[in-house]
Formats: sequence, structure tokens, C-alpha cells
Amino acid sequence: MASKPKNNDVPVPAAPPLYGRVREILDAARSNIARTVNTTQVVANWLVGREIVEEEQAGKRRAGYGEALLADLAERLLQEFGKGWSVRQLEYCRSFYFSYPLLLGTEKSNAPRSISDLPVDSKSEAWKPGRLNPNLSWTHYRNLLRVSRDAARTFYEIEAARNAWSARELTRQIGSLLFDRLAKSRDKDGLMRLAVQGQEIARPIDALKDPVVLEFLDLPESPRLVESKLEQALIDNLQTFLLELGKGFAFVSRQERITLDGDHFYIDLVFYHTVLKCFVLIDLKVGKLTHADLGQIQFYVNYYDRERRTEGDNPTLGLILCPDKNDAVVRYTLGEQQERNIFTSRYQLHLPTVEELENELRRELRFLAPAESGATPEGSLRPVRKPRKNKDEA
Repeated sequence: MASKPKNNDVPVPAAPPLYGRVREILDAARSNIARTVNTTQVVANWLVGREIVEEEQAGKRRAGYGEALLADLAERLLQEFGKGWSVRQLEYCRSFYFSYPLLLGTEKSNAPRSISDLPVDSKSEAWKPGRLNPNLSWTHYRNLLRVSRDAARTFYEIEAARNAWSARELTRQIGSLLFDRLAKSRDKDGLMRLAVQGQEIARPIDALKDPVVLEFLDLPESPRLVESKLEQALIDNLQTFLLELGKGFAFVSRQERITLDGDHFYIDLVFYHTVLKCFVLIDLKVGKLTHADLGQIQFYVNYYDRERRTEGDNPTLGLILCPDKNDAVVRYTLGEQQERNIFTSRYQLHLPTVEELENELRRELRFLAPAESGATPEGSLRPVRKPRKNKDEA
């Protein structure tokens, strides 16, 4: 007669913590495999571009027989490797090599000729723009190639790597002209830092954009739009709205009530900025900005500074998002006392064009001193102040 199994013979099911740890290991392995595959594809496409440019075109942008060369190469590759190797793909590879000549961190003459020649340790140097980044896929790089200006392309490359943007998010940021919107509020030196270092936040103006693009809400531009509908749409798309606001914004509350002597007031949206260490109060408007709107946001900011601000917090910021504004009204209403913590920004329910941004910049120039030779005008998101007397007065 078989004996009953002892208690210590009965298998013990894996405890949930063990499952969680094992799951993390497997997820990490899966991510590493995907990253390795992406990196291999990026390197392969760069090497293909190198062969086309250096070996067949002698380093020139175009060979006299370039189109015929790519057509013949694409036809042969399609027969052996299947779809994915069209003339368009080969053009991307060629453009990729031209735009990122030092992708593998070596001089052209010493560049590896195949993937097997790559160094085993790809992390020996700190990453720099223009060098291979394992977190950027071929789709990322292909989107970057569509940015014609070198400074803007470098900016998007830095931000995509630093913020772990998906290829889809990178596409949106490029389409919404993020670089141009941030560049509007910077002088010449600030623009250079933006292009070389990406977005660095040291002052409130560094964290804010003008215009703010809300095309993801899928709302029509209509005089019938009401503030409650706009606010609800932003809450429903909060994750995307936080991406549009930029790094450092953390959502706190909506319709936060302030009560003074029995009277109730409501702040549309409250955020906390983790880099600037301050509250950011956002007031939404669906009509043209008025001086009364500016007085209202001043009231909210003053209240927060006196009643909600705690030790370690910097002064509260107020931001009005509106579809239109009169910059002269903003300037004369706020004055110098509030010039560092009250801001206004237009919002757009569609992706802006470069022409629209240029038109807005020209409109803002009317409220600045006559531009000096070589001076770079600053955008409307900078707090309104008296015209500058010279370049050194910031």
C-alpha cells in the first residue's frame, strides 16, 4: 500500500513576489532583445548608406547615375530579401549616412564595413547627439531625417533619447514645431543652448510654450466652444496634455475651490512643476483675453502664495491659455510687479505651420523696441516688460 506523501514532498506554489521578480527579468530580456534588433537594423541601414555614398558615389551627394544605381540595387535586393528594400528605403539609407556620418563614433576611414566588425562594448563613451543611441529605432531616425535644419534635428534627437519618446510621439513633436515654439522665447545664446543641449529648465520661461498645441483634443475651432468642454477634453487626454506641457509638470487638481468670506472661486487646473519647485495655476479661456482675466489669475496666484505655498516652494506661476490676446493689454495690465510669474499663451486646436509662427512673431515685434543690428527678438511667453535699452539688459 502506497504511503501518503509527506508534507515536505508537496510542491509549494511560487509566491507572488517571486513571480513579480521573474516577470521583471523576462520583460527586461524582451526589451533588450527588441533594442538589440532595432540597433542592428539602424547600423545595417547606416552601413548600406555608407556603401552607396562612399563606394559608388565617391562621397558625393549625388552621382550622375544615382537614380539608375538605386533602382538596380533595389530590384536585386527585393528579389533576395523581399519587401522593404525599395528605392525610397535606399534613399533613406543614403540620407542617413550623410546626416549622421559619425554615428558609430569613428572617423569615416576607420568605420566598420559590416555589423560583425562593430566593437563589443558600445557604451565606452558617453552618448552624444549624432552618435548611435540604442533607444532610438530606425523609425525614430527616419523621422529625424525629415527635419532639414541641423539645429532642430539635434534638438529632437536629444529630447527623444532623454524623454524616451516613442516614434509616434517624436512624429507629433516634430509636427507641432516644438523646437520653433521653444526657440521663440530665447535670445541668440539661449537658442544655441537649445540646439546643443536640448530643453534645459532654469526659469519659468524655459518651461512654457507659445502657442500650446492641442490638436489631440479633436475639437473644432468654433465660437460655441465652452470652457467646461475644453477643460473636460484636457482631463480626458491628460497624459497627452502633460506631454504637450513638457517635462516637470505634475497634475494636482481641477476646479480647485477657493473660499473667501463665503464667496467661492474655482481654479481650472492646478499643476506642480517638479523642476521649478512651484505650483502652476492654469486658467482656460475660449474667447479673447481681457484685462479682467489677467486680474483673476493674479488673484489666484496671490492666494496660493499666501495660503498654499509651503517651505521649499518657489513663487506660484499663473498661466492663461486663450485662443487670442492683445499683447498691449497684457503689458499694461500686469506691469513690472507681476512680470516674473504671470504668463499668457495662445492655444491652437490644429498643428501650426512655420508661416503661422512667423506671423505671430512679427505681430509681437510691434511691442518691442526697434530691433538692433544682429539682435534676436524674443517671444510673447517672456513676461511683458519695458523695451530694452541695449542688448545687455535682460
